[in-house]
Amino acid sequence: MPVVMARDLEETASSSEDEEVVSQEDHPCIMWTGGCRRIPVLVFHAEAILTKDNNIRVIGERYHLSYKIVRTDSRLVRSILTAHGFHEVHPSSTDYNLMWTGSHLKPFLLRTLSEAQKVNHFPRSYELTRKDRLYKNIIRMQHTHGFKAFHILPQTFLLPAEYAEFCNSYSKDRGPWIVKPVASSRGRGVYLINNPNQISLEENILVSRYINNPLLIDDFKFDVRLYVLVTSYDPLVIYLYEEGLARKCTSKMRSTVNKRRLSILLVF
Repeated sequence: MPVVMARDLEETASSSEDEEVVSQEDHPCIMWTGGCRRIPVLVFHAEAILTKDNNIRVIGERYHLSYKIVRTDSRLVRSILTAHGFHEVHPSSTDYNLMWTGSHLKPFLLRTLSEAQKVNHFPRSYELTRKDRLYKNIIRMQHTHGFKAFHILPQTFLLPAEYAEFCNSYSKDRGPWIVKPVASSRGRGVYLINNPNQISLEENILVSRYINNPLLIDDFKFDVRLYVLVTSYDPLVIYLYEEGLARKCTSKMRSTVNKRRLSILLVF
């Protein structure tokens, strides 16, 4: 996956005419873009972890590229960077090209970044990844662009703030509802309810109408994941990984309503 990395890589490659430098045309880890093809883009190769190819490692080593990992344990990230010749610095160091962090940086830290430094989180990207913020943003888009254009989620309430509205809707339709923590993942803390009294209001949660007739593969519930990398919002630059992932439940869905069925071979 290509990532624009370091200004010192560009300067070194353009100024070291007397030294052995990496060719723009033939090295598998460097692409050149921008005006007159002067901006170097580092391309990571997953197989480098296994092959330990010195020709790949030479890029990071030649230009003294470095990284630090903060508040997370990303062994795969560490392995891929090491395989490309990056060296790891202390989490408190300010001398690095890439910071991989498990949390969002504060604005004052983002302002200290130099042109040659990259981080793995855009400011406020949690507006998409937190369920409560995503819900609020979808509602805002519905008001701006129309309900039909953004009718992409079932009826939802954010509790405890919208508890009264939820109870009013429940009184009209007592079907099952699904409860989810606003900032969790991997299905943790998710459960079904049939009565508002079953809900704990001690923390912020999302309550959505449970879909009884979902799209199925041979009566099994499933989800499909496509992986993208956004490297810029203005202009918008998105890389789509060429493979996807489909996950199926281990038991068939039981329901008294008609189910839409899908029997296809998923190919990505």
